[in-house]
Amino acid sequence: MISMLAIFSRLFKGLRHAFQLSYFRGLLMLCLLTLLSGTIFYSTQENLSVVDALYFCITTLSTVGHPTFAPVTTLGKVFTMAYITIGCGLFLTLIATLAYVLIKEQED
Repeated sequence: MISMLAIFSRLFKGLRHAFQLSYFRGLLMLCLLTLLSGTIFYSTQENLSVVDALYFCITTLSTVGHPTFAPVTTLGKVFTMAYITIGCGLFLTLIATLAYVLIKEQED
């Protein structure tokens, strides 16, 4: 339990330092906008509830994937291809930036 608290403490300290970087804040905003646009699209085009659409977006961008949902419409499939290509790059860059800050902080 204590080690988990130490990990979370280190993570929050790293997040605090990462927020000082303007490109991290920009990446975070782009990721949030990507999640918002995907949620709006899937809830309107694919008739998912807002929670299900957000869940699908987060599992897609984190590369976990959703086991039961696949877009049904042609527009949904085309949007999903672009969403995965752009969104995964943004999300993974955000995670890599946070990891870089955590490693750099440990070296100092």
